[in-house]
Amino acid sequence: MWQTMFPVLIGLTGFGFVHSLMAAQPVKRRAQVLFGQRTYEGFYRLIYTLISLITFAPIGLWMMWRPGPTLWRADGVLVWALNGARVLSLVALYMAGRSFDLWRFVGVRQVQAYFGGEPLPLPPEPFVQRGMYGLVRHPIYLFSAIYLWAQPTMHAASFALALGSTAYFLIGGWLEEERMARELGPLYAEYRQRVPFIIPFVHCPRPFSA
Repeated sequence: MWQTMFPVLIGLTGFGFVHSLMAAQPVKRRAQVLFGQRTYEGFYRLIYTLISLITFAPIGLWMMWRPGPTLWRADGVLVWALNGARVLSLVALYMAGRSFDLWRFVGVRQVQAYFGGEPLPLPPEPFVQRGMYGLVRHPIYLFSAIYLWAQPTMHAASFALALGSTAYFLIGGWLEEERMARELGPLYAEYRQRVPFIIPFVHCPRPFSA
């Protein structure tokens, strides 16, 4: 089993490292110096997205090639319940995604603005506190985790992906919140106090906080 799980966990670690490295301010500042401010603003986000996809691709290929032994297989009503949870999680992900501009999130809007001669960086997006973001601060992570775990048939590779992704969601959520707190100050502090981190109705203490 570990022969199947270990490459997935290592791949996720590498994915997370590259993802976090490119999101780090020193790397972004270096890119601005190397390529110029306008080129950076126009292309960095799309390159970031493409590199994330490229670094995740080997994990997906490994899982298709070596799914590993079956850890559990639901039957009867439980199959319907788990599949229902997965469908509802996809609906919730769609609703959460409607709260922001997906094309801007992946970097397409910035490239369009670059070639269209529009000002860059793009105007800041409004801070969303409604809808799914009024339920938890990280609905994308929450419902992605539900989708990964609510599998009627769980193979070793899928289990490793769910386990590693959940760890990444928790760590990534904390790092993202530290950045948001620096950028938004009291506005984000109030939101943090009012809305749970990732589990609805459960207010957890912030990790690594004093």
